Amino acid sequence: MNMTVEEQIRHIKQSFRLMMDGAVAQSMRDKGVNYHLNWGATLPRLREKADEMGKNYDLAIALWKENVRECKILATMLMPPEKMLPEVADIWMEQTDTVEIAEQAAMNLYQYLPYAGVKAFLWISSDKELYQLCGFHVLSRLFIRGYEPDERDINEFLDQAHVALLSAPVSVRKAALNSLNHFAELGLVYQRLSDSIFRRI
Repeated sequence: MNMTVEEQIRHIKQSFRLMMDGAVAQSMRDKGVNYHLNWGATLPRLREKADEMGKNYDLAIALWKENVRECKILATMLMPPEKMLPEVADIWMEQTDTVEIAEQAAMNLYQYLPYAGVKAFLWISSDKELYQLCGFHVLSRLFIRGYEPDERDINEFLDQAHVALLSAPVSVRKAALNSLNHFAELGLVYQRLSDSIFRRI
């Protein structure tokens, strides 16, 4: 059945009621994570929903505009990475205001962008916490998949990871530590470079 994007959004929002988990939503509020609307749907349920629907650029764009936790997470799962322009990624990053959405966007979408490495290196050098967090998460994912940066990017990464481990908020420190560990797994040279950062701190 062909539905307009607006009808699909309405249908999707109605489906969130069936996924509602008050305990999850309350736990987020207790931790200071406040969304305009939060049904407390679990990530596996949202992933099932995304798999049922398949990739859809227009729907992802429309869902992202909704100030609802589940809509934003679903948007990151539905957006086809090869169709997402760098300017759109910049807008989404600008509009990201929770750690959860930054982490979900990195895992579900940003790591697969054709220009993922370029964005990640820009973000880790930002002075904004969520940009740094997202950048380190994307790099972790890229390193896991065997991505080897060039010499200039290696120096940038090590400098930013060093700074983050010394002075960044806890969430960014954890993301930087993770990315350093995955960087070290690329091979002996990378392991030695990573160890040199740990020795310095």
